[in-house]
Amino acid sequence: MNTTPIHRAPDTPAARQALALAGVFQAASLVDELARTGQVEPRPWETLIRATLDTDPESFEAIYGGHPNNLRRGLEVLEAVVGRRQANPVVLRYGFSLLLLMSKLRSDNAMMSTLGQHLSRIQGQAEHFGATHENVIASLGEAYQETLSTLKTRIVVQGDPSMLQSRMMPERVRAILLAGIRFALLWHQQGGRRWRLVLQRGALKNALDQLG
Repeated sequence: MNTTPIHRAPDTPAARQALALAGVFQAASLVDELARTGQVEPRPWETLIRATLDTDPESFEAIYGGHPNNLRRGLEVLEAVVGRRQANPVVLRYGFSLLLLMSKLRSDNAMMSTLGQHLSRIQGQAEHFGATHENVIASLGEAYQETLSTLKTRIVVQGDPSMLQSRMMPERVRAILLAGIRFALLWHQQGGRRWRLVLQRGALKNALDQLG
């Protein structure tokens, strides 16, 4: 499941935090799109699912498939945030809620352990069926439901009610929310903190400019 990087990320904390945050906001954007239309583009979807399954990547870049363009959707949202430009408020709410959920998860060792056990089992499924097979997506959704969905802080997804109740849609939404948590944890591992976000706006903007 590991991927050989084809594009080295700038080796600065701000650049790595920007890429991790892009993963969070890409998840937020895809959740919004799924809830409204039932469809998402394959590349950003597959990038997030593969990142969630790859719990032992060979490098930082391997997490998102080796090229920042795999996180282009999330980078565009983040560019709007740090540039103080208008961004979809629903997507922003999902993104910042994912950061809050991640902090709750980090303080719950039992839940972290349970989630790790789920992912170990799902990795075996992915090797057999393929990373984006519906059995794998269903299992990722179940992992989210049995762990993060039990917290008092929850993400309420808005959208077309008939779309949200369609076959496999709840599982797909939860799988992508889990991917957002994976990137939120990565952001924290790279030194990202919610209280620093405003102070680091300039550094993040410079990092995004470098990433193109």
